[in-house]
Amino acid sequence: MTVAGHAALEEELRRRQQEERPRIIQMISEARAHGDLSENAEYHAAKESQSLKRGRVSRNSKTSCRAPRSSTFRSSPARP
Repeated sequence: MTVAGHAALEEELRRRQQEERPRIIQMISEARAHGDLSENAEYHAAKESQSLKRGRVSRNSKTSCRAPRSSTFRSSPARP
């Protein structure tokens, strides 16, 4: 992974954790206020969105921690 790619991944992770997560929590809270959750489409949509974002955050965290960083990236070995 290039340094720029790592920085982009870190920025996406930060955005998802600090901006999107609180917004989704607020959406869930507002949907709960509407009452019956079994037929509440807003609640189910917010919970699904939360699940998708959680999965992406988890995947980004793992990738960011495990990926080697270099200033250049080669997709295949150099040939003489």
